[in-house]
Amino acid sequence: MLKGIANAFRVPELRQKLLLTAAILLLYRFGAYLPVPGAPFQDLLGAYQSGLSESGAMAVLNLFSGGALSRMSVFSLGIMPYITAQIIFQLLQAVIPSLGELAREGEAGQRRITQYTRYLTIGLALLNAVGYLFLFRSYGVSLADTGAPEILLDIMVVFTMVVGAMVIMWLGEIITQNGVGNGMSLIIFANIMSGLPTSLISSVTGTGNIVLTVVTLVIIVAIIPIIVFVERGQRRIPIQYAKRVVGRRMMGGQATYLPIKVNTAGVVPIIFASAILYLPAQLAVFFPTVEWVQAFANALSSGWINWVLSVVLIVAFAYFYSSMVFNPTETADQLRKQGGFIPGVRPGAATAAYIKSTIDHVTLPGALFMAVLAVVPTIIFWFTGNSLIQAFGGTSVLIMVGVAMDTLSSIESQLKMHNYDGFFK
Repeated sequence: MLKGIANAFRVPELRQKLLLTAAILLLYRFGAYLPVPGAPFQDLLGAYQSGLSESGAMAVLNLFSGGALSRMSVFSLGIMPYITAQIIFQLLQAVIPSLGELAREGEAGQRRITQYTRYLTIGLALLNAVGYLFLFRSYGVSLADTGAPEILLDIMVVFTMVVGAMVIMWLGEIITQNGVGNGMSLIIFANIMSGLPTSLISSVTGTGNIVLTVVTLVIIVAIIPIIVFVERGQRRIPIQYAKRVVGRRMMGGQATYLPIKVNTAGVVPIIFASAILYLPAQLAVFFPTVEWVQAFANALSSGWINWVLSVVLIVAFAYFYSSMVFNPTETADQLRKQGGFIPGVRPGAATAAYIKSTIDHVTLPGALFMAVLAVVPTIIFWFTGNSLIQAFGGTSVLIMVGVAMDTLSSIESQLKMHNYDGFFK
């Protein structure tokens, strides 16, 4: 590992990307502590301690904002408006033929979809910002008296939050295009990691049991190798290439394999499922005094309804996203054009059906593994009240490990291009 890190900094281009990524993440964390104009810190602290933090819906929102929401910072909206917009457009691509065709047009089509996603992000961010303003007001939080009309202060706060959400989206895209790894995933990674010290302190002070906290940490660390094992697991479909004569030479005939990852979709199903379950919490901020709306949002944020929906959504998104990133028909067609075939399977439609069946069989255990990791820690928290297992349970650990592995794989691929040893053997 240390050798791989040292090699990464020996490559000038990769070193520049790593430093850019680190600088952007530091800038993002700075923005998470920068309050919006007129934000009253003491009122916010009192509101959060008096019940805002106990809301299951708010706990989800605050986790994905890296604590920025509880501070009413410039980045209070976090990354979720953009992720929600992405989910909406990915689902629309499956049901609206014109959007599906646009997605298949290559780079030009993807640019247009990205632009539409940005527009939708602005709309969602605007709704969220207005909702949060009403939410904080319901907890007795009022903006500082600056002598300006209240409506102007409200507009300024909403505008600042929306701009903050767009800046987060921009920072994530810069990391994806010019840095290392996926920018949005790394921002979520940074948000989760930033809550570790607070969760440790809350776990000790809340339960008064240091032993329980240590045992929880040991369990979390023990889960990491299992996640790595599953993330790197793959089913290898044997591929044979037919021999052919090129000039006077015999070409082809070699055997290889087509790797199918157990968890093809990576951490995307977890993130998307969390975003879907987070939508009722978004809607609840517009009706802070309506009890049944708050009860509905909290029911979807914790309890058995949340557990069942989490499993269903994670499995569904695992299959949905796997079908998007791995097209059996295109793979079978490419194999046929290259003279490759699966032994015992006819080329063409039969090969595509075989690959699809293999993906479906491999995806199920991977999806169930993710679902168990996401739900079991929540159930444990429900009965024990250990805040550490809630903040750093299976979902958080899976996201952190998955993002870390994806980022390391990205670095490793660039190291191998420069003939350096990477992280994985």
